[in-house]
Amino acid sequence: MKNLIPSWIRVPVLFFIILGTVEFFVDSGKQPAFVKYPAVLLFLLLVLFILIAIEGIVGSLENVMFQKLSPEAKAKFIAEKNKSAKITWLKDTYIKLLGSKPIEQEGEIILDHSYDGIKELDNDLPPWWKYAFYISIVFAVVYLIRYEVFGGQNQIEELNEEIAEAQVAIEAYKKTAKGLVDVNTVTILTEASDLTAGKNVFQTNCVACHMADGGGGIGPNLTDNHWILGGDIKSIFHTISEGGRSGKGMIAWKAQLKPLEIAQVASYVLTFQGTTPANPKVAEGDIIVDPNAGDASEAPTETSEEGEAEVQPDSTLQTEAEVPAEVISE
Repeated sequence: MKNLIPSWIRVPVLFFIILGTVEFFVDSGKQPAFVKYPAVLLFLLLVLFILIAIEGIVGSLENVMFQKLSPEAKAKFIAEKNKSAKITWLKDTYIKLLGSKPIEQEGEIILDHSYDGIKELDNDLPPWWKYAFYISIVFAVVYLIRYEVFGGQNQIEELNEEIAEAQVAIEAYKKTAKGLVDVNTVTILTEASDLTAGKNVFQTNCVACHMADGGGGIGPNLTDNHWILGGDIKSIFHTISEGGRSGKGMIAWKAQLKPLEIAQVASYVLTFQGTTPANPKVAEGDIIVDPNAGDASEAPTETSEEGEAEVQPDSTLQTEAEVPAEVISE
């Protein structure tokens, strides 16, 4: 094998095989592993040095052993080395595609005329050029029939079709990915797990201003049908996300809460509708009745082993207020 493949081919091939293996097993993202991790670069340089060193050592040992052989053994060794198979198909293919005559045969194609003693050879076009030209003709015919005769899609049409398919896939994904919700796509969440999560968010951030039973304090009453900034799910989501009225309303919670958490707490707020708080605050804003508001409040709730509801607002819940939260403007 050593005689079949010269070292100037063997070393690069082995090195690139090792390089490819390293890139396959080392997760470096979009960057090559040897660029992102200097240790990988040092390892590859060490591997290259070892490969070159091995070739040098093997060559030196072979030369030392050759010098110790007898003249007959040297002759036999050289003969065996010269008998080693040689790869000639690549060179033969190149010469065939080139289509030029050897210098010894150029006399057969010299033209009769000359220019200041310079003679011209009547060479044919190289076979590779003619083959490429024939292939281009076949390609042009197929292309013409495909796109001009049968009206195949061009690149712009293919792009538009792929964009449309991608939009459909995105919309389908959004329907199953609650975390991608925004003010335009939010809907009332009725699952017990979502309402429980919304209750936890409310108790953590909102009870200081709205009370645990939604009766209101610093913030407005959430149990009546009066709303300052709208009482549908989209309006409540927007109010929580972007904040209430400038100068006296609630802060924007979009930096502290994820979109899904805002949707969950907004849905939980709607469960206060129609309940009776212990100390209800005077109604503020306009009367707005959302026909969908009852969806969340009527959602089935999970119960614990003691039979107590885990999601419905608890008017007797006492939550320690750390720092007064901003007012949730209804």
